[in-house]
Amino acid sequence: MYRCIIFFLFPFFLLLSGCQKDVSQAYNLPQDPDIQVFFNHRETGTEQYTDPYRNIERPGDNLEAVIVEAINSAQSSIELAVQELQLPEIALALSQKQQQGVAIRVIIENNYSRSWSDFSNQEISKLPQRERDRYQQYFKLIDINQDGKLSKEELAKRDALLILKNAGIPVIDDTADGSKGSGLMHHKFIVIDNKLVVTGSANFTLSGIHGDFSNPVTKGNVNNLLKINNAQVAKLFREEFNYMWGDGVGGIMNSQFGINKPWRSPKTINWNNTTITIQFSPTSKKQDWQLSTNGLIGKSLEDGIASINLALFVFSEQQLADILQDESQEGVKIKALIDKDFVFRDYSEGLDMLGVALGKNCKYESNNNPWQKPIETVGMAELPAGDKMHHKFATVNNNIVITGSQNWSPTGNLNNDETVLIIKNITVAKHFLQEFSRLYQTANLGIPQYLKNKIETQKKQCS
Repeated sequence: MYRCIIFFLFPFFLLLSGCQKDVSQAYNLPQDPDIQVFFNHRETGTEQYTDPYRNIERPGDNLEAVIVEAINSAQSSIELAVQELQLPEIALALSQKQQQGVAIRVIIENNYSRSWSDFSNQEISKLPQRERDRYQQYFKLIDINQDGKLSKEELAKRDALLILKNAGIPVIDDTADGSKGSGLMHHKFIVIDNKLVVTGSANFTLSGIHGDFSNPVTKGNVNNLLKINNAQVAKLFREEFNYMWGDGVGGIMNSQFGINKPWRSPKTINWNNTTITIQFSPTSKKQDWQLSTNGLIGKSLEDGIASINLALFVFSEQQLADILQDESQEGVKIKALIDKDFVFRDYSEGLDMLGVALGKNCKYESNNNPWQKPIETVGMAELPAGDKMHHKFATVNNNIVITGSQNWSPTGNLNNDETVLIIKNITVAKHFLQEFSRLYQTANLGIPQYLKNKIETQKKQCS
């Protein structure tokens, strides 16, 4: 069994998947012409841009510019489904295309389908603190001259949802089926002219792409985007969109969100040097877990021969952790980075991988399964304060990438509208391996002392 996978990136080489490496010395990686990969925290090569809202020069790929470029290329149609949209440049690009006669349809999660500028002071005062903080950030984004007031001109330039409304672009949310909303309409994709798809882990927000307006240290939650040029892939995404759209803004409540959508098996598309398998969530609890999107992820993990690397916002799906344990016992080298806010929660599978457990009121999850042979290559990436590790990807060996919008959780699997993609493409995999290596180099790994103390205290209290 191979213990180390080597990629030669002339004139230097990267040693990945268990070897020492220095991605800071890597040259820019070539892009596959059909599947381009972008990371907003990328630090290798010459990738850098000026944040258009905070006027901060920073390293990384400008994910908003990637989205705008795709929108600007549209000739006939644009379908956009994203949990949250607040970036003005994206909204203005859509508005311009609407004026040019391009057919545009937009779906947004119902919690974010109302413009912040529509909220009254009384409504804002009743919001939870987290939502009030979000409102203040968005207010500052719109307030171009920072005078504490929002003029009509500022709203017309910076209020993304108002821009769409003023342009006459039809927008619905996941209450269009007559319900109070699905688990979450958590998609992040655009379909252009039935042939181009832009998708990934990023919400179209300032914090999701560039960084918090009032915190210049932040670079945005760590995210990725894929730009896929393939009509068959676009057809599958458009089918998903149409289930949710129904008659759109019409009066018939025939939109289908969540488990009201028909279950569809994974679809595999082969072309050139690429194989992509795509499946959309959710899957009903009544169906076999193996038929779900998390089941699809599990099957891909079982292909591990040498290495599996995880970069995840949340990891709480027990069956996936059990599959990884089997892979680890068979000699597959496994590394995992999980967002710092979730890695050590009682339901985190990161704890299982480290061989420890936390409970609530001395009770543990019924299927909790700490690894008998724990690993120490689990932890959290070192990020600017305020940024989150929002990726949802894994690499398997040197040629498989698991990615999409779906967190590795039961909720993402059983409740939300999500996308999972399994991509077999060596060039694409190199980009994700490089991103993981960058994050892993400065990561904090293993069980921190405070967690050891917490576990010992819990053992004494619950014995």
